[in-house]
Amino acid sequence: MTEQAYLPAMGLRWLLPLYDPFCRLAGVARVHRELIERAELRPGQRVLEIGCGTGTLLSALVRRHPGVEATGIDPDAGSLRRARRKAARAGLHIDYRPAYAGRLPLPDASVDRVVSSLMLHHLDDDEHRRALREVRRVLRPGGQLHVLDIAGSHAPRSRRLAATGADHVLAAMLEAGLTDAAENGRGRTRFGPVAFYRAEVAA
Repeated sequence: MTEQAYLPAMGLRWLLPLYDPFCRLAGVARVHRELIERAELRPGQRVLEIGCGTGTLLSALVRRHPGVEATGIDPDAGSLRRARRKAARAGLHIDYRPAYAGRLPLPDASVDRVVSSLMLHHLDDDEHRRALREVRRVLRPGGQLHVLDIAGSHAPRSRRLAATGADHVLAAMLEAGLTDAAENGRGRTRFGPVAFYRAEVAA
């Protein structure tokens, strides 16, 4: 994997051990459950999470839907090690791979659902566009993208990039060739509101 700049979980690598406790404190599990419900998964479907971090979302997803084929990608080796250990301890079959959202290591039209949790706001404009084009490429006809992210006006000022704010998110989805892009609800963590988005590939 060719190295490029990225923001690790918690912002700094040495803070990684605090990531899972922070998620529990923030009440992320609740909004993860909402995201999983919105994805409307069925047995046999292939699910990809971009920016999987330590595997919190995919672990919950596979417990809820053990019949799906789950893959998670993240550029951070430390996060992936933790995700793999977490899956092994729980007996969950999840394929974790090192990769960037803008360069997905999957064939065209090979995925039924792409999910993303609290990650897209970390990407700059160019990587955000590349990531959504890659999502469009790997989704099968009728496949869907489901995103959970910080509600735009509450993102840290220094991180208000293309991925924050509903107008930017939806416009970028449409520009990437996805259809029926919509914000389909809001949620809340202990540290502020979040938004849910969806889009799909025309059948």
